[in-house]
Amino acid sequence: MSEENIGGEEGIIEERRKKLELLREKNQAYLNDFFKEHYAANLSSEFASFSKEELEEKNITGISIAGRVVLKRVMGNASFATVRDSSGDIQIYISKNTVDQDIYEDFKTWDLGDIIGVEGKLFKTRTDELTIEASKIVLLTKSIRPMPDKFKGLADIETRYRQRYLDLMSNEESKKVFMDRTKVVESMRTSLKDRDFIEVETPMMHPIPGGAVARPFITKHNALDRDLFLRIAPELYLKRLLVGGFERVFEINRSFRNEGLSTKHNPEFTMLEYYEAYSSLDRTISFTEDMIKKAAEEINNSLQLQWGEDSIDVSKFRKASLSDLVLEENSKLTESDLKEMGGKKLLELFEETVEGKLIQPTFVIGYPVEVSPLSRRNNENPDIADRFELFIGGKEIANGFCELNDPDDQAERFKDQVKAKDAGDKEAMAYDEDYVIALEHGMPPAVGVGIGIDRLVMLITNQTSIRDVLLFPQMKS
Repeated sequence: MSEENIGGEEGIIEERRKKLELLREKNQAYLNDFFKEHYAANLSSEFASFSKEELEEKNITGISIAGRVVLKRVMGNASFATVRDSSGDIQIYISKNTVDQDIYEDFKTWDLGDIIGVEGKLFKTRTDELTIEASKIVLLTKSIRPMPDKFKGLADIETRYRQRYLDLMSNEESKKVFMDRTKVVESMRTSLKDRDFIEVETPMMHPIPGGAVARPFITKHNALDRDLFLRIAPELYLKRLLVGGFERVFEINRSFRNEGLSTKHNPEFTMLEYYEAYSSLDRTISFTEDMIKKAAEEINNSLQLQWGEDSIDVSKFRKASLSDLVLEENSKLTESDLKEMGGKKLLELFEETVEGKLIQPTFVIGYPVEVSPLSRRNNENPDIADRFELFIGGKEIANGFCELNDPDDQAERFKDQVKAKDAGDKEAMAYDEDYVIALEHGMPPAVGVGIGIDRLVMLITNQTSIRDVLLFPQMKS
């Protein structure tokens, strides 16, 4: 009886559990003694170009693969199935002539979604499809629940996010996004290591929240009987390493910000932060640009990207000041108007009227010092920070600046942040006395950059929601 005739998912589960009980009785349930030597994609890349006759002549035996059955065509004395592993799909052929008859009869009762191991010989069918002729086949894991519909796939977006395993099981495009994500991270890591940066790990639980303007998550350490904060950024610890003598450091790890959910925000996200002593803002801007270009080209073989409805050319990055961009979009305002409104209101106006229109890659410079509490003042204009933010597709991708290494200036800015926090700003920073002491020991001039890996992956893989590049995004109840 086909599963279509059993009667709904409950009927399918009941029928499959009966099969599982038979396996348990034979001590053949959930086996763990099959080792695979090969992957579907590797076999295809190595042997797909061979003709039917060439494969017969080579007599390639000893092939072993394992994976999930995603397609099955049962005939009389011989059957075909498609097995999917982490690399892709490959067809297998099973007949009474090559496996024991009892095994073949068992195979006919196996279901889509079952995980099997196969050993055998490579050949090509009359339709020129690379296939493994099974000499041994074993059921490793019984799938109790049915796979998503093979034609409709996993259509429900909520289910895709909440049960990502079903999405990956049935959606090759989704799997590719996450494979590409890994490649993007590796590309960035390689770019940094090629420039003699060393990778480090810093604490994710902080006694004082710092390193960014954001609201932290609070947790309790029972043994110490004190509150700790999940990090909002690794910045202050990485800069302590600059004080200690590490001149080029980076970290790729999780940060946490206690904020809402959206297509652009997840409270748990991946950051790349890197710091280089004795560098300059312009040099760091060029390096950041080169890293992004390299990652984009490695994934897409092109610097012309599509992000949602926007066509983006990442071969060209422009640089513009924040105040000039605000004046461009707000023609009734003058430079004196901008000076009168103060730095925080200027930034708010930029975010409201400019940010979403920066589709092509743009490094925005000239941020007011009062909204840049960790940035060094510009030599020519002390009201401006030596800072940039990179926007692509109307979204912030990176934030970088020359680091403030004057301990007295840093202490004053921390005090200003404390005043703002006392006045009700829940995102303002706390006063970090140990960090000020570290600066008093002397930190070399340096530039630091933070890049949101999730948003960068969104750009490079053309995904418009952050949930599509997070394996397990945070969801509402």
